[in-house]
Amino acid sequence: MSFKLIISVALLAVLAQATFGHKAYSFQHHHGPVVGHHQPVQWVDKHGHHHLDYVAHPKYSFAYGVEDHHTGDFHGQKEHRDGKNVAGEYSLKEPGGNVRTVKYHADKDGFHAVVHNSGGNDHSSAYAHGH
Repeated sequence: MSFKLIISVALLAVLAQATFGHKAYSFQHHHGPVVGHHQPVQWVDKHGHHHLDYVAHPKYSFAYGVEDHHTGDFHGQKEHRDGKNVAGEYSLKEPGGNVRTVKYHADKDGFHAVVHNSGGNDHSSAYAHGH
């Protein structure tokens, strides 16, 4: 997720509050994206062209969230990375009242996620089963 997108999410929440007069809360934090000295990386493509780029140790963290009591929009994400290790979680409140939280990490063995549901869903609405 880019830093520009995080700022855009926070700005949209502030604009919604100013425009529609209801209370909304949002936050965003970002640190990174790399630490240490960069190192050159060179390669030759299949056409024989030489390429040069630079890499550094990826290390970042970010978090954002929205709490809009008028629309019921509650969601957020936080993540941190240090080299090849990535961990984070995101959550959202679904229309039926359930809060879904996904905790994840990625390492040399791949992407791993665990989904938690809490609060249950309210199926009393006629819309719950497509009626």
